[in-house]
Parts: sequence; structure tokens; C-alpha cells
Amino acid sequence: MSNVYLINHPLVQHKLTLMRRKNASTSTFRTLLSELSNLMAYEVTRDMPLQDIEVETPLETMTGKIIDGKKLVLVSILRAGNGFLDGFLNVVPGARVGHIGLYRDPQTLAPVEYYFKMPQEMEERDIVIVDPMLATGNSAIAAVARLKKLKPKSIKFVCLLTCPEGVAALQKAHPDVAIYTAAIDRQLNEHGYILPGLGDAGDRIFGTK
Repeated sequence: MSNVYLINHPLVQHKLTLMRRKNASTSTFRTLLSELSNLMAYEVTRDMPLQDIEVETPLETMTGKIIDGKKLVLVSILRAGNGFLDGFLNVVPGARVGHIGLYRDPQTLAPVEYYFKMPQEMEERDIVIVDPMLATGNSAIAAVARLKKLKPKSIKFVCLLTCPEGVAALQKAHPDVAIYTAAIDRQLNEHGYILPGLGDAGDRIFGTK
């Protein structure tokens, strides 16, 4: 699958396996998600542009390279995306943050938007959308379509888990959006959940089930 990047670092796979366990506590799940998102952030930001800057070391002046984190916007798809957000901010603390509120209609599985707040001047910025699950792809497709109206420089989508159906749906709707994930699971069930998956990420992050 082109434009799909599987982050298979041993530490990423180890932590993801621990998160999948149904008896993992809310605290454990949340901690592992934060650690895992830290690790994934390094891979997702691997191609961020650098600029030269002059610095004084204790011995002499030199030209070093830095990233301009302020040009990066991390967009969390509420509510589960917020659990993914902190790890990325630990790696790129200068990033701006946007939020888009979408929930999945339990009957149609179609996304319904209820909140949208972004930084200004998005035309100059690169977007990284964070959401733990890419299942049916409906919410991701709606989020990307909404964000494209702001004409950002680029958009990436980052998730913990996905499945062939979700990848195919997002690629068909937005072939220009790169997908970063720690695992591509077997399939969706009749309720739109990923199998074997890890359950409802939002409920497990916030202890609401």
C-alpha cells in the first residue's frame, strides 16, 4: 500500500501489545499510549524541514540546524486523539494544536462534526492528524476534507491501529495523505470495530467503560 508507513520499531510493537490486553488498567493504558506516541512522533517528523541557525558553543561559534515547530499543527480528533497528543507535544513542544470534534453515528457509522478550532494562517503550516484508530475511515475522511479547506502545506494521518478497510477508504478519498500506523490489523467486525484491535480507545483512555 503506497503512502502507508508501518512503524514497526521493537519498542513500539512491545508497548502496543501491552495496550491490547483487556485487563490493562486505565492508568496503564494511558501511560503506554503516551510513551508510544512519543516513539511514533520521531518517525512521523523524520522529514521535517530544517533551517540553519548560528549558535555559540562553550568553545566557538558554529552553524547548527533546528526545526520550526511553530509551523507544525497537531490536530486531535476528539476525544480519543487527545490521549495521543501529549507524546507528540513532548517531542515537538513548539507545535500549534487544533481540535476537531467528530463522533460516529451508531446506526450509520457516519461522522458528525460538533467542534472545530484551528490556529490562524494554516496556509503556511503542515498538519499531523492524531487519532488512535483508523477503522471505517469515515471520521478520518471527514476530518481531512474539513482541513483541506484551510489549504495547509501538507497533511499526515497518524494512528495506533488500522485495518485494510480503513486504509483503503482513506486512500481512495485522499490519496495525497500519508498514513502512519503501528499496526494493520485483520479486519472490521459488523459494528465497525477493528479485529483483533484493542477495544474502544476513548473508553480505555478515559475510563468511561
